[in-house]
Amino acid sequence: MPIAPYIYSTMNSRMSSVIRRMFEEGAILKKKYGEDAVFDFSIGNPDLEPPKGVVKAIEETAALRVTGSHGYMPNAGYPETRSAMAQKVGREQGAALAAQNVVMTAGAAAALTCVLKAILSPGDEVIVSAPFFPEYAHYAANHRGVLKPVSARPDFSLDIAAIGDALSEKTACVLINSPNNPSGKVYSQEDIIALAETLTAHGKKTGRLPYLVCDEPYRDIVYGGKKVAAVFPHYSAAAVVSSFAKNLSIPGERIGYIAANPAMSDRDDFIAACIFANRILGFVNAPAFFQRVVAASWDSPVDYSLYTERRNMLMAVLDKAGYEYAVPEGAFYLFVKVPAKKGFAQGLADDMGFCDHLKSHLALCAPGAGFGCPGWFRMAYCVSKKTIEHCGGALQKAREAWQ
Repeated sequence: MPIAPYIYSTMNSRMSSVIRRMFEEGAILKKKYGEDAVFDFSIGNPDLEPPKGVVKAIEETAALRVTGSHGYMPNAGYPETRSAMAQKVGREQGAALAAQNVVMTAGAAAALTCVLKAILSPGDEVIVSAPFFPEYAHYAANHRGVLKPVSARPDFSLDIAAIGDALSEKTACVLINSPNNPSGKVYSQEDIIALAETLTAHGKKTGRLPYLVCDEPYRDIVYGGKKVAAVFPHYSAAAVVSSFAKNLSIPGERIGYIAANPAMSDRDDFIAACIFANRILGFVNAPAFFQRVVAASWDSPVDYSLYTERRNMLMAVLDKAGYEYAVPEGAFYLFVKVPAKKGFAQGLADDMGFCDHLKSHLALCAPGAGFGCPGWFRMAYCVSKKTIEHCGGALQKAREAWQ
């Protein structure tokens, strides 16, 4: 029996998952050459251990002997967990949220998938600022929507005018990610306000107010006193989707949430639709065990100084090896320019080819074309200090051989 043509062609395309492909190839190279010989910057898999508060909550939750604790609960999640997330998002957004504003999900990916299922009709458009997380295109296509990338400004901040030009009657939402994966850019409060004003004006003009969906798994990982801007005070039709994969270092536990702005005019319908999507997409509910864990430990203090140290170390290595890059303001990625090559313009062939070239020097990075930004490549520095300390020679040799 044949596989669905769309799935078959997409899964076999070179762009289907540039990050995962490099990650899997890295495992093969490490087996062949040894762990220490391979410099794997391919995937954002946080290697900090979960903080003590999370470990304690895991132990206490595991020790519970309450009848029915592993059974079904409402599709939106446990009321007490939803209340805890309402407190969390309310603190971040400067707004009073109730448990009814929150839906617990199986990670941020499931949260985004549920939101898009809830709001997209066939042919509707989802505007994103490029560079963007590659899976966004699949999440939109899953529900017969269309991802519409808009290039960021040269410093990777939002190009508000370009986003405004891209809006149409088909625009269902604008999806932003701050701190941004892969650039590490933190969008300013001024840009958020300008975006909100642009979307509001568009809604008045067309009669369709786009949702503003904020993907925020890296919110707490920022540098130099940066702060992720609140959105709820400036735009009513806004929702936050997030998880604890990055900030609490538990990506494999798949626990996240959707939080709707209390001021959203159709908030009750929006939340009800997300709950329904959570069910019919087959997630049913977020994992029971980790709903209890994050309810008890979401505000555990975390020391992110190791990421700051690694960021600075890797920037120093790249400086010495002769690379240009965008200085990250948050998250744990460096977005690096593909070195110029005589006779070639920077573009799709350059970054795909250069990442293959890096692989021949046992350095694994993700090409920028996969993020909608050819001519760059991404390095995830949530890796050992040893990897960063020893990668300089390989990176320099690769640049020199490329030119």
